[in-house]
This record gives sequence, C-alpha cells and structure tokens, in this order.
Amino acid sequence: MDPVVSRIEAAYPKLPPGERAVARIVLDDYPFAALDSLRTLAERAGVSPPTASRLVDRLGFGSFTEFQDIVRAGAQDRSRLREFAAQSLDPGSAARELQDGLSGALAAVNPPLLDSAADTLATARSVWALGGPLSELAADYLVRQLGALRPGARLVPGPAHERARSLLDVTSQDLVVAYDFRRYSDRTAAFVRAAHERGARLLLVTDAWQSPLAEHAQTLIPLPREAAGPIAPLTHQIAVTELLLVATASRLDATARLAELDTLTALLQQDEP
Repeated sequence: MDPVVSRIEAAYPKLPPGERAVARIVLDDYPFAALDSLRTLAERAGVSPPTASRLVDRLGFGSFTEFQDIVRAGAQDRSRLREFAAQSLDPGSAARELQDGLSGALAAVNPPLLDSAADTLATARSVWALGGPLSELAADYLVRQLGALRPGARLVPGPAHERARSLLDVTSQDLVVAYDFRRYSDRTAAFVRAAHERGARLLLVTDAWQSPLAEHAQTLIPLPREAAGPIAPLTHQIAVTELLLVATASRLDATARLAELDTLTALLQQDEP
C-alpha cells in the first residue's frame, strides 16, 4: 500500500474534525488532491490552510513540499506496478481478495451490534432506506425483503421534490438506514441530516474511513478497509444486509403477513398475460 495512504489511515480515527476533513479529501481523490496547492486542498475540505498544514505535520512530514514529493514518487511506482500487473493478473488472487473482504464485512457486524440493529429494524414505526449511486441497490434490497416481514419499509425516492414529500412523514419514531461509501453522497447526506432534524434515528453502513454522517448514527456498521476495496463491492453490502434481515426476521412473527403476501401475489398473477 502507498506509504502516505497508510499513514493517513493509521492516524484517521484520532484526527480532529478539521484535519479529518482534509484527510478524507486526500483519500477520496488520491493522489490528485494531495498534489494540489495547500490552499486548494484546504478549500476543498472547508478548512483553513493552517489546518491542512497541521495534518501534514501530524503525519510526520517535514513540509508540504516533502509530503507532495513522496506522494508523487508513490504514484510513479504504482504506475509501474500496474503495467506489471496487467501482464500477470491472477484471477484466483482477485477471487481470494473478494472472499477475504466478504469474511471481514460479516465479522464487522459483531453480536451486540447485530442485536441493536435488528431490534431497531423490527420496532421502528417506519424504516426509510437510501444509498449512493451503487449502494442504493443494497438499500432497495433491504426494503424489498423487509417489506415482506413488516409494514412501513420504504425506499427514499430519487427526485428532490419526492424526497421532500417523504420527509413530511418522517417522525422521531422512524429509522433511516443509509449506505454511504467513498465517494460519499451529498444527496444521501442532505436527506439524512433533514431526517435527523425531525428526530429520526440513523443506522449507517459505511466504510472504514466512515461517512461524515457517522456523527449522527445511533447504530454504526463500518466495513473494514479490505471489504470496502477500490470499487466497494456490492457483494459485501448485500451480505451485511442479509445478515441484518435474518436477525430482524427472528424478532418478528411474519407468518401471517407472508401467507397473505403469497395469496395476493397468486391473485394478481391471474390477471397477468
């Protein structure tokens, strides 16, 4: 792994909020954000240049110039490694990496965390789920499965005016389930923060670097770094979702609801061509 990224990841959990914002920008757009000017990097993070400079100092670099020199050298090394990898890519290695990430994702949901999440999913008045451009598929899957087990499972709609109407129905008895991975979604953040203002609780599934929404979460499920991966595999998000669904189902008596669902499905299928 790149030595600069390794230093940032190791320091990240203990960084002050301002420096964490800078670190997040660097990680989200690495190495390009790190090669901007100090002022540009600070502006992107919404902090002052001295705050960005303090992060560089905390990471052990003598100056911002030294920091950028090491970033630039690492980028050149990675370019050479990619050329080598393109010539000798091992599909079996990729499969093992995916499997290891899946195991790590499931292990991240320890029993106390799973119990807390399942209790909330089972007892909330309504459950609202949403995600980013890819993770919204996991949110949709949660709603489709949860809706068979209990009423009030809703997918947050896409257009802003429809989201606004949805927010009218959000109360302090509701739960918002958000899937938010780098690059973090501004649209997801806007809805979650508005729902938070209305008193809704938040169950957040995110990556090891943690979405900015983590501060609002009553239940936080951070997937390990290797589970997030460079493309944030949907497999891991769906697997964790299924784990949550199984635990939630054990807390609900959905027998009658599932039987009625089967009856209604058969009835409606009679009218289909």
